[in-house]
Amino acid sequence: MTDTAVNTGNASRHDGALRHLRICDLSGQLAGAGATRILAAFGAQVIRIEDPVTKGLWDIVRQLGPNINGDSSNEGGSGFNNHNVEKPGITINLRTERGKELLRELVRVSDAVTENFSPGVMDRLGFGYEELKALKQDIVYVSNSGFGHSGPYGTFRSWGPIVQAVSGLTFASGLPDQQPAGWGYSYMDHTGAYMMGIALLAAIYHQRRTGEGQWVDMACMEAAATLNGPALLDNTANGRPLRRDGSPNSNRHNFPAMAPHGIYPTVEEDRWVAIACRDDADWGRLAPLLDDPPGDRWADPDALDVAVAAWTRTRTREQVVDALAGIPVAPVLLPPERIDHHERTAAWGLWPTIEHTKHGSIRVDGLPVHLSRTDWQVGRGGPLLGEDNDRVFSEVLGLSAAEIDSLRAEGVI
Repeated sequence: MTDTAVNTGNASRHDGALRHLRICDLSGQLAGAGATRILAAFGAQVIRIEDPVTKGLWDIVRQLGPNINGDSSNEGGSGFNNHNVEKPGITINLRTERGKELLRELVRVSDAVTENFSPGVMDRLGFGYEELKALKQDIVYVSNSGFGHSGPYGTFRSWGPIVQAVSGLTFASGLPDQQPAGWGYSYMDHTGAYMMGIALLAAIYHQRRTGEGQWVDMACMEAAATLNGPALLDNTANGRPLRRDGSPNSNRHNFPAMAPHGIYPTVEEDRWVAIACRDDADWGRLAPLLDDPPGDRWADPDALDVAVAAWTRTRTREQVVDALAGIPVAPVLLPPERIDHHERTAAWGLWPTIEHTKHGSIRVDGLPVHLSRTDWQVGRGGPLLGEDNDRVFSEVLGLSAAEIDSLRAEGVI
């Protein structure tokens, strides 16, 4: 390694607010990769490290559908592409001593190491926090797992829906007298990514201010448990359990109470509107439009929903929205309607088009925030397996082309 290693930026080399950061990123799936994705969009150099022996497929998202252009190989997973935009991608075989030394060299010139393996994996590889700290005293090490590294669940393996179930979130979702419904995707993988990103930036700020590194041990289950606040408070303060007559109803709103509050049918097939009456003034606008409005909107929520639905189902979504001007109301849009055919989507720029090395122009998620001076940018898609080996090992570690070719021939990268 030379003494002139520099931060060569993210995959597109754009100049961003976090251009001074280098992240040695062993995270994957959605929760870990989603966190470092945010930093990469703001200019950090997030070096995505994968295993050449398994073709990167310890991270199964590499080949999970929906597949880009029908490509079911390890270069076709749309989720992988989406969560790894702007990350230079390299491969290191950590079964070899030379591979471990390459990772040590990268740690020495990085600000942080991130991973979301099950607890114990990094220690078995020889890269636990104590080993990392010995390589670079001020390193920030961020671990994101289902249950953290301590306590009776510390060795458990997890996935987003498991965390949601154990935390109590799944119990809170569904319809009355039905089993818990949960969500149709890994909600806590994404929410956990946001929490991980915040924790990583906080630790980096402390590092910059004091020169001290630290280990950030994050448990997605704990992050999920914090989302149960209103239900826990209602039970402890008011003695009302979540599972009781009429509850839970995921269309109802209790904190604060609103009625009506729900999703209602329209005259169009499988097209719906959302209506929320916050107070008596909102109800005063809606009630005269109903054929048989209840005298007391709080007395029977089910009867209230029937009355509202009887009115909405004779109109289109647009007619309902127009008639309820001034009341919180909106059409329930289909994803293509919002993403492909809505003028505000294009104006905001939430789904930018990037260039994928294999698949060309593809849309990905942007970030739902804009900074007036140092905004995020994404230009290149998720890396092909080992796509940036030559660039990173030469520019960051100072290896010659002959040295890199030798590493490749020996199966180290």
